[in-house]
Amino acid sequence: MTTDKKKIRTRVIEYLEKNPDAKAPEVSAQTGVSPSYCYKVIAELSGATIPKPKPSRKRPIRAKKVSSSTSDGSTASYYELPKFAKELQHLISHKNMNAQIGEIFRACYRMGEASHSDELRDAKKILFYAKAEVARLEKNKP
Repeated sequence: MTTDKKKIRTRVIEYLEKNPDAKAPEVSAQTGVSPSYCYKVIAELSGATIPKPKPSRKRPIRAKKVSSSTSDGSTASYYELPKFAKELQHLISHKNMNAQIGEIFRACYRMGEASHSDELRDAKKILFYAKAEVARLEKNKP
């Protein structure tokens, strides 16, 4: 870990020691550290295992091969929640969702519940980000 990363991590940990119930957005706002990094540190401190992000690629992203899995009628493993997940952002990070997919996921989850966004606005937001994701995937298609 580089010295800069140690300093950032130390800032987050020191804030959490003084404010143990703080959520990542609050920690981020108070420390100037990105919310995603704050989520990561909070999850690690709680003993959760966080999957390592996939390395960035310099070549175009190819479509993933979908592995077929069978289900015996009970919940398939890909629907099970990770033990550390306490907030929606934990699931977004766990599944390594990009910005578009994360926005779609958030809009679906809160659909019609947020005071600033009614169901129609959420549906339009989902459509907007879905179109952006399709365009990105088509652009990177071999």
